[in-house]
Amino acid sequence: QVQLAESGGELVQAGGSLRLSCAASGVTFNAFNNYAMGWFRQSPGKEREFVGAIGWRGSSTYYTDSVKGRFVISRDNAKNTVYLQMNSLKPEDTAVYYCAARRTYAQAMTLMTGIMDFWGKGTLVTVSS
Repeated sequence: QVQLAESGGELVQAGGSLRLSCAASGVTFNAFNNYAMGWFRQSPGKEREFVGAIGWRGSSTYYTDSVKGRFVISRDNAKNTVYLQMNSLKPEDTAVYYCAARRTYAQAMTLMTGIMDFWGKGTLVTVSS
C-alpha cells in the first residue's frame, strides 16, 4: 500500500516562506511507478482547492493562478519525495495542505481534476497577518 506523509506545516508570518515535503513509502518513483504528484489545500468550510502538480519525471509543472510566481513544486525521485516551496505567503494561503499521487504519463495540469490514487493526511499551514 502506498502511503504519503506531508510535513513542514507551521505558523508563519505574511510575506514569509515555508517548504512542505511529501514523502512516499511503499513505492519507488520510477518509469514503472510513474506517479504524478499534486498539492491541494482546504480551509474550514471551503471546498478542496488544487494548488499545483508535477509530472512523474519532474519535467512538467502546473499551478493555479493564485500561487503562480510564489509557489514552486519540485521532486527528488531518488528520495521518493515531492516538495512545495511557498514564498511571499499571504493570510489567504492558510489551509491544510494535502499531497496526492496519481499514476499517469499525462501532463501535470491534468491533476487539477482532483482524481487521485492516494492522499496524504495533510499538514496545517497558518499564515498570520
